[in-house]
Amino acid sequence: MGVWAVPSSGKPRQPAEAHWVAGWAAAPVDFRELMANPAAASLGGPGKHIFQGQSLRQLVRPALDGERVRVRFSNRFGKTPLHIGAASVGLVTGEGTLSPATLGALRFGGRPSLTIAPGGDAWSDGIDLKVEAGQAVAVSTFLDQPTPFSTVYLHGPGTSWVASGNGTATPKLQGAMPLALNHIVTGLDVLATLPVRIVVAFGDSITAGSNEESGGSSYPEMLATRLRDSPQVPGALSVLNMGIGGNRLLLDGSGPSGMSRFAKDALAQSGVTHAIVLMGTNDIGRSAFPGALAGLLTTSEPPTAERITEGLEQLIKQARAKGVKVMIGTVPPFRNTPYWTEATEAMRGAVNRWIRARQDVDGVIDFDAILRDPADPLALNPKYDSGDHLHPGKAGHAAMAQAIDLKELLE
Repeated sequence: MGVWAVPSSGKPRQPAEAHWVAGWAAAPVDFRELMANPAAASLGGPGKHIFQGQSLRQLVRPALDGERVRVRFSNRFGKTPLHIGAASVGLVTGEGTLSPATLGALRFGGRPSLTIAPGGDAWSDGIDLKVEAGQAVAVSTFLDQPTPFSTVYLHGPGTSWVASGNGTATPKLQGAMPLALNHIVTGLDVLATLPVRIVVAFGDSITAGSNEESGGSSYPEMLATRLRDSPQVPGALSVLNMGIGGNRLLLDGSGPSGMSRFAKDALAQSGVTHAIVLMGTNDIGRSAFPGALAGLLTTSEPPTAERITEGLEQLIKQARAKGVKVMIGTVPPFRNTPYWTEATEAMRGAVNRWIRARQDVDGVIDFDAILRDPADPLALNPKYDSGDHLHPGKAGHAAMAQAIDLKELLE
């Protein structure tokens, strides 16, 4: 059995009046930090890594139907004020083309432009736009002042372009060039009048998935599909993927630490009702690397099972204090990878025993039991292995999504 329920703190509170709920969101990282990783440095592309007098057009796919939306713009990792000269939203009708009838200018407190201080986020005003779950929505942003790359995220190829000039009112950007990274836009909310369940999947690359590791799918995506297809699910439900590849619970490095970003990336999502937490793999595994890699992979306070479980305990307390139901997953096996040693295996075992014993959460999902090889319980099952013995492949993500008890997400 992959998941079991523990006593609930009560049903999530939902206002009856019209309210904003998260239809889509992304977990951003610092561009400078990303470029410090040799494996990711090529994503920055050539050039000075600065926008000026250019328009970005980025595609997002909200998980909810609605008739009014708003967009979140982020300068979380910026060192200078972010000035948005103009912005718009519209529905995508074809490759790189928007429906002129749906293209509308965004405003900010009634004004057409906005300045966001370093470290800040800001929402646009609401705008009428009829959207359907899974339909591509384009957000266009004109950056008229020098804007260094700062707040970015990976969202798959064919989702982000840049072109010269102000193209926010243009159905088709002329001379648009694709971008490998997405910038600035980190959320799209939908106005709802009925209760909506908003589920945040919070974790590292095992949550984020990737085209190479998961065949283009992740367990949050597959969970969302399962929920949409289930007759058990009444009303609307949105699953947000807040995974960051390489992310650690305790330490910054591949994105802010899980402990430092949980409040913004999970609990601050509009209308959030549930969080699924799966973290610890990178904290445990990177402790196996030699001191020669100090600074990138090690710290003067190396992770221990106790520190990891204390960190998870803090996330649980934060969620419950906000009235958010929380489910926690066990750390999957990783034998036959550079992460594995007898010491890291002992640490993983201790963390998982602590997770399985939790009585202060709304559910425990035993991803370890689901994904491990029956013939070698310390390793991934070959049928669920992406090939690197660390990340689940598409079948593994499907098994993870199937292991989640839908009843826990419907209370």
